[in-house]
Amino acid sequence: MNLRAHLQHILTEALTSLGLEAKNIAILPTKDSSLGDFSTSVAMTLAGQAKKSPLKIAEEIKAVLTLDATMVSSVTVTPPGFINFIQSDSYSQSVLNSVITNRSAFGQDFQGKGKRANVEYVSANPTGPLTVGHGRQAILGDTISNILDWHGFDVTREYYFNDAGRQMRVLGESVEARYFEHLGKPFDFPEEGYQGSYIKEIAKIIIDEHGKGLHSGSIEFREFAEKFIFEDIKSSLKSIGIKHDVFSNEKSFYESGAIEKVVKELREKNLVYEKDDATWLRTTEFGKEKDRVLIKSSGEPTYRLPDIAYHCDKLDRGFDLAVDIFGADHMDTYPDVLSAVEALGHDITPFKVLIHQFVTLLKNGEKVKMSTRKGDFVTLKELTESFGSDVVRYFFIMRGMNSHLNFDLDLAQDQSEKNPVFYLQYAHARICNIINRCKAEELSVNPDADFTLLMEGPEKELIRKLDQFQHTMEAALESLEPQIVLNYLQDLAGNFHKFYAEYRVITDDKNLSEARLGLIESVKIVLASGMGILGISSPARM
Repeated sequence: MNLRAHLQHILTEALTSLGLEAKNIAILPTKDSSLGDFSTSVAMTLAGQAKKSPLKIAEEIKAVLTLDATMVSSVTVTPPGFINFIQSDSYSQSVLNSVITNRSAFGQDFQGKGKRANVEYVSANPTGPLTVGHGRQAILGDTISNILDWHGFDVTREYYFNDAGRQMRVLGESVEARYFEHLGKPFDFPEEGYQGSYIKEIAKIIIDEHGKGLHSGSIEFREFAEKFIFEDIKSSLKSIGIKHDVFSNEKSFYESGAIEKVVKELREKNLVYEKDDATWLRTTEFGKEKDRVLIKSSGEPTYRLPDIAYHCDKLDRGFDLAVDIFGADHMDTYPDVLSAVEALGHDITPFKVLIHQFVTLLKNGEKVKMSTRKGDFVTLKELTESFGSDVVRYFFIMRGMNSHLNFDLDLAQDQSEKNPVFYLQYAHARICNIINRCKAEELSVNPDADFTLLMEGPEKELIRKLDQFQHTMEAALESLEPQIVLNYLQDLAGNFHKFYAEYRVITDDKNLSEARLGLIESVKIVLASGMGILGISSPARM
């Protein structure tokens, strides 16, 4: 049991013994380390219920706490009612011993052991290269999958795409038009067709591989374009370390009869009806203000219909957790899909839907204008080739997914510590350099070194921060927000840089040197674990 879990346990016992409500007990690192290592404001939360002052309640709670002296050395109460805990020297010793002994497994709780998780992300239709906008979802999805992996889940990374709808038809027509344009023949470019240079490139390759004799409406235009673009998408994802386990497509649900089955079952439940030559879904039954079209008057389904079949299929595959990652443009529509799935008799509790906001590229402080339809955009591959995978991955998760993200191209290009990626990586590289020098001095890492010698403020801050890694990962699992891990690593790196600026590891005192070597080795281990979860490399030199 780590210190925070121990405090949670003894506070729950204390509150119960006093007849007070023992839930939502917030335990946080103290802002002023001189007051202790952790603090709780639970006394202030309960003041109204107990009809006593927070200070009085805090003292009463302190009096009935059952402390483990091997973990907590002292408890104090400070105005207006905080209860503060100072960890014992033996506990500090155990933290570093645990990191060095367990290494990359330090902090793992395996909450997901024996459970299966599905994470669906990117899911861009193969109508063009992946853009910056797709990049954020790609990195979020991959990092969330890594978080679940770390907690012991058996994770399936899935990519679902629409290969049966209007967008794909327009893609084929766009390529066909450029094909005839290259041949100097008459052509009609489709309304809202895809105008990027990649369409012209595909048309040229078709001429090379299929000749000049294709006729209007030939299936090769669409099929070749889809295959070509999908290979480019996979290549772009590979360049930032992403590989999916499963690729699901809309067409398969038509071929299997799953979509027809969904319509039949919804009709039997009186959840669909006909109006204006279209088929409507009674979303008003799910609390919406108006019903939504399920199948257009043209006979073409809206995306809701195949998505309902697809989400039923996910549940049929037996996942304990199914994570959907969508852009903000899905905010109003995904509830319709899940409501329909539930109406068909499925338990939808395994689903967790995450919505992320959009991305703006900034250059010299100005917004870079982009239009996917017009072919005026920056691709994910171009971004990765310009700045490298580490920078791209970091920048896409440096803001919470609920916040709009400004991707600053100038900062991304900066090779100094002003760039937060390099600030993080410099910490790891510097530790590697120090460890190499320690080896030259015949100093070695010892999990049983006398870590009670680490009495300086920056040393204690590092130990306290290392102890918070498990809680950080628990919080990341609960929220599935990668930024939590990134912020922790930045704080840990910052604490190390502060220590590095003030203290030497190699000293005249061998015991102290070994203790400090164990401390920085522990920091290196946790930095590498965290950066691995984020998909960022941990270089030994820079």
